[in-house]
Amino acid sequence: MENKELTYEEAYLELQNIVKEIEDNNIGLDTLEQHLKRASCLIDYCQEKLKTVEIDINKLIADLEK
Repeated sequence: MENKELTYEEAYLELQNIVKEIEDNNIGLDTLEQHLKRASCLIDYCQEKLKTVEIDINKLIADLEK
């Protein structure tokens, strides 16, 4: 990942852009490899972010139910 911390929305938008480039066949083989590696990192980041938010929401709900 880059030095700057991405937001979920920024990571998701970057993923969408990578997918669009791949679907449009606008990239060469070397660039494709770089995009796939970046996409993998972005997917991992988004999944982790979603898990964290889910845990936080569940904690808040549990606290409200007490």
